[in-house]
Amino acid sequence: MTEKIKIGISSCLLGDKVRYDGNHSLDRFVTGTLGRYFEWIPVCPETEFGLPVPREPMHLFGTPDSPRLVTIKTGIDYTEKMLKWVETKLKKLEKENLCGFIFKSSSPSSGIGGVKVYMPSGVVTKTGKGLFGGAFMKHFPLIPVQDDGRLHNPGFRENFIERIFVLKRWQEFKKKGASIKDLIGFHTDHKLLILAHSPRHYSILGRLLANAKKEKSEYVLSEYIRILMEGITLIATVKKNTNVLQHIQGYFKKYLTSEEKQELLGVIESYRKEFVPLIVPVTILKHYVKKFNVSYLKRQYYLEPHPMELMLRNHV
Repeated sequence: MTEKIKIGISSCLLGDKVRYDGNHSLDRFVTGTLGRYFEWIPVCPETEFGLPVPREPMHLFGTPDSPRLVTIKTGIDYTEKMLKWVETKLKKLEKENLCGFIFKSSSPSSGIGGVKVYMPSGVVTKTGKGLFGGAFMKHFPLIPVQDDGRLHNPGFRENFIERIFVLKRWQEFKKKGASIKDLIGFHTDHKLLILAHSPRHYSILGRLLANAKKEKSEYVLSEYIRILMEGITLIATVKKNTNVLQHIQGYFKKYLTSEEKQELLGVIESYRKEFVPLIVPVTILKHYVKKFNVSYLKRQYYLEPHPMELMLRNHV
């Protein structure tokens, strides 16, 4: 991909001093490493709907399903003003073709999970979502989201960024016409990646495409991307990755010597036992794919779902 991918982000993570205390939450992994590939669309709900910097801190009050956004000391309720701004902002973001969003964790406006909600009974529960973060996920159910806290967990990070690149490829696919014939090609390119995340979704998508001629193309396309994004949200575990690695290994039976087969088996086993990261067996398999020119495997995004320079598979 030659152009940067558009990603929404909480402004404070870019170093903007928009937090309630006048500070920021600059994330150098975001601005440095990811910034080489992503174009940031910054959003700060609290300042954009009219609050100053600095300002009185706020929290969620009420119930997790329908919380109110109120200031902590004076009890001023900003819920209606925030929700009105959210409605307008979401419509504007529809035009950006976002492929992901990184939110500030624990924020009463931008949090996407685990936000404290202070209930009338005095009980505090960490099951809330920020007013903007929660609304964004409902409005854009296909767009991958993550918060800055989980972004630094290797497994969640790799999964999130992998989903971003899948959605970007889908956007490019749709621009080119998105025929059912082309959809089958798109699916073929992603087969092993899907299998690594969810064998169940892999089967569901297979059945959807097998019956595609019986359905309207618009329905097939919308169902395909919904099921695909749902499936790859599931973490590709060591067990599931090992299954895919062994599947790929089978393509080299007639090419490898007995010694090479044993070496490859040993590397995959070392990964299964978590002695080495995923990048080790994948690198060897990519070498054999190129050496023996296995056309089916050459097109598999599983072997390189995102730029190697991100080194995401060095830690999973």
